Amino acid sequence: MSGCQEAHTGHVQNSKDKVTGLPQTESILKVRCVALTYGGRYIYIEGSHHHDGKLGLLTSPELQALGESCVRLVYQITGTDSGRLNMYFRPEGNSFDFLLWSANEPSDSWKIASIGVRNITEKSKILLEAVVSPDPKASIAVFEINITPGYCIVCTFEENHLCGYNNRWNPNLNWLVGGGSVRDSPTNLPTDHTLDNEQGHYMYVDAIYTTSLHEVAQLMSPVTTFALLGCLSFFYQLEQTRSNLFVVYTKDRMGHYEEVWRANKSTHSWTPVKVNIKAAHPFQIVFEVAFSSTKGGYAALDDIYFSSQFCDNKTEILFDPSVANCNFDEDLCNYSQNHKDGTKWTRLVRKPNAFHFGDHTSGLGGFLISNTRFGYHQEYVAHLAGPLLHANLQYCLRFFYALNHFVTEDALAVYIYDEEDRVQEKIWSIPKSPTGMWIQAEVNYRRQEASKIVFVSVCKNFWNCGKVALDDITVSQGDCRIPGGSWLPTPGKCNFDMDYCGFIQDHKDKGNWYRRTGTTPTSFTGPKGDHTTGVGRYLYVEASHIRHGYNARLLSWPLRGFTGDQCLIFFYHMYGLGTGSLNVYLRKENGQETLLWKRTGEQSVSWLKASVEYNCEENHQIVFEAIRGLSIHSDIAIDDVLFQNGPCEGTCGNCIV
Repeated sequence: MSGCQEAHTGHVQNSKDKVTGLPQTESILKVRCVALTYGGRYIYIEGSHHHDGKLGLLTSPELQALGESCVRLVYQITGTDSGRLNMYFRPEGNSFDFLLWSANEPSDSWKIASIGVRNITEKSKILLEAVVSPDPKASIAVFEINITPGYCIVCTFEENHLCGYNNRWNPNLNWLVGGGSVRDSPTNLPTDHTLDNEQGHYMYVDAIYTTSLHEVAQLMSPVTTFALLGCLSFFYQLEQTRSNLFVVYTKDRMGHYEEVWRANKSTHSWTPVKVNIKAAHPFQIVFEVAFSSTKGGYAALDDIYFSSQFCDNKTEILFDPSVANCNFDEDLCNYSQNHKDGTKWTRLVRKPNAFHFGDHTSGLGGFLISNTRFGYHQEYVAHLAGPLLHANLQYCLRFFYALNHFVTEDALAVYIYDEEDRVQEKIWSIPKSPTGMWIQAEVNYRRQEASKIVFVSVCKNFWNCGKVALDDITVSQGDCRIPGGSWLPTPGKCNFDMDYCGFIQDHKDKGNWYRRTGTTPTSFTGPKGDHTTGVGRYLYVEASHIRHGYNARLLSWPLRGFTGDQCLIFFYHMYGLGTGSLNVYLRKENGQETLLWKRTGEQSVSWLKASVEYNCEENHQIVFEAIRGLSIHSDIAIDDVLFQNGPCEGTCGNCIV
């Protein structure tokens, strides 16, 4: 879509439509259309003193099933504190809009965004949401939207926008567009590979612009929206390999570079290259050239492609590190104990109660605990070894632990062992931690040889021994600091660490929900920490602020109705002798409410998992209502709320107890 005429016949403004999955504003602004002085038209929204944080929403026509696709957007944001431009994906039969891309940086010129969309198997729409500030000088404009099949990193450089590829800034040496009618370089440059004539285009770097030894020019691809596995191919030319470097990297969001290819010969004709890409995270492709002198000649690049099949149609068996995952609900999974030590790790399953914490997974499942079979304060060494993991891969290890009476770092440590069960290195030891609660640990590691993870708990003497519990071990490829798969937030999911995620207080009630980390102010009630990591935030109702029988209601953002089951999952904490009730309601647009789930009285000192199945064909909200009990020991908390399509697994459906 480009130009205003197409905007009116394709994408449409909808004053009743809203993006679901984020906080909502009250009104939709009109999107205006103007002509560019050099041809073409664009649409824009201006800021206004009369509209604080209002939005304009543009909806695409209905898209049929597509394969991998790329949405390219030409846009401009102007003014200070000028707002934000968001792009969403709306699949049919889903309560949520999936955020694909977001930008808020102002610029003096048009900018290009390339946003990848995965296989679309159902009808869907693309939404553009512009949120503008009250500054009259602020504006958000869109000149062009194109949706094309294929990956965003694919490029023949025949388009003016160069598929979103750009130079990493260098005042001297940069990639330039070659070919076409303009020939301003004294270097004898090639013709284009795509069209095989002088009218086609490609990218090149010319050594005549070099001012220092090994000055570097980098051409950066758009950032992929998702992790990709497959074959990257391109054509290149390179003069004087001995003094020139031409290297291709992948670069993740943390700025880590990984070399995937290096030129080892010079070539004056277009030479094909194929290289397998196995990226666990979204990434950029970086084409880097360095010259040793101004007489280094040139490097050229053209026709970049990507296929989901590995190069040469070879079938590669990818290692799945989830073989090391375990929640201990059923057994030890693929973990084993060193029988020379005796069985020092014991699997426990506890019913929730006010005296002992349950497992982290649901509050009702299994977990491991050391030093139970031989009694309290016995000396011991307990080893728990995981399965063998493949060599030369970056791993992220996550697990939850809980302490009771241990006062030294020997309580729990993580080691790397080789295939022969020899210790290679210690990668983690327990920091100073609160006791009696689950805390998440994250560890990055990489080994050049096959290895296994071993959890070790040591009790050296009577005076510092205690108990350590272990649960929910997961191992994935990549860096723990980068979310796996997509870097985009999951719609309908909130752990309250950053904000309220669009949940709002019901001002007609008698109390409020507060975000908090750590314990609540009142003793003998409330959680010791959040459920997500143990050190994050959760929502709770402070019983000492309201009277017996008063309620505090929390309303979700508006949810779109559709035919079919939906599942609400959340964790709740109800501990204290005076605990009241926690209710979950379905609220329709007409204000009618239906009770879906209820718990009354003290439940456990641990976080417990709730799954609530419901269906609603009209727009609606979910309401969490906490009712204060008889005493101030009645704090009620929730955390890790998740909405999913489809029925809940392992649930009794609509449970009202």
